[in-house]
Amino acid sequence: MDTVRVAVVGAGVIGLSTALCISKLVSPSSITVISDKFTPDTTSDVAAGMLIPHAYADTAIHKQKQWFRETFDHLFAIANSTEAGDAGVHLVSGWQIFRNLPAEEVPFWADVVLGFRKMTEAELKKFPQHVFGQAFTTLKCEGLAYLPWLEKRIKGGGGLILKRRIEDLWELHPSFDIVVNCSGLGSRELAGDSKILPVRGQVLKVKAPWVRHFIREGSGLTYIYPGASTVTLGGTRQKGDWNLSPDPEMSKDILSRCCALEPSLHRAYDIEEKVGLRPFRPSVRLQKELLVKDVRKLPVVHHYGHGSGGISVHWGMALEATKLVSEWVHALRTPAPKAKL
Repeated sequence: MDTVRVAVVGAGVIGLSTALCISKLVSPSSITVISDKFTPDTTSDVAAGMLIPHAYADTAIHKQKQWFRETFDHLFAIANSTEAGDAGVHLVSGWQIFRNLPAEEVPFWADVVLGFRKMTEAELKKFPQHVFGQAFTTLKCEGLAYLPWLEKRIKGGGGLILKRRIEDLWELHPSFDIVVNCSGLGSRELAGDSKILPVRGQVLKVKAPWVRHFIREGSGLTYIYPGASTVTLGGTRQKGDWNLSPDPEMSKDILSRCCALEPSLHRAYDIEEKVGLRPFRPSVRLQKELLVKDVRKLPVVHHYGHGSGGISVHWGMALEATKLVSEWVHALRTPAPKAKL
């Protein structure tokens, strides 16, 4: 086998970053990204894109920290380059605040973000309903800019982008040697995985250019995340809800909660309602599987189920998924042992 043909199914931040990693690290290879939805119509386009990790209960903390650090370092390099504006990546400082003392005053990711410290009494006066807070600088990755930036790099490296709905991974055999399944919620059908469910998230994108600091309540349910051109206000978590239509009452509730933290948001304008379905799973699925049908075999790498935490770990996990692809490539290129007579 010479050039290995890899199909990546899914074009959110997980699919595109994994495709780009494979194109850079697996050689020689040809990469094709296949999806029925591309930016600006993916969940990643709705996501606020703040690098504050979501904890995965079934994953070792050292592994989660590795994924986050690799992602932070990757985006920090972009933020410090001439590509920052095109990629939609920038540093943002702010506060995470708590109504009660958190179980962990110093989270596992504290030494990855910049300047992490406990908030002062003077700072907490801004939030009279809260008793504790953390101040730090992190990164914001705007999906509406970052996804096209990833697509451009995939194409620049010779990769193909194909808009097509895949109903069964076997459709990709024998045109491709390896399939990487980054289909998120699509894995309910493509992988027969009933563990993956939508967690509906509704947000508001508003114009409030005077808001420069992020504010996040410790539960992560209420947040104010300033971006390059809009401020994202959130949010909701509705497990098992597939409804993509905005709920006006929820929008009122989100705005009310955010105004309680930042009263100047009463003057926000050009308010847009957005809804995304987070691909929630009790644990992220990152593993190899060999599909077998009669004498046919299809090597697969599954990479999905990141819930609300995908952007915070996307590059670190893409690197790990690429290692699994490399293992399949090695297996395909290693001749099967001949049977002894």
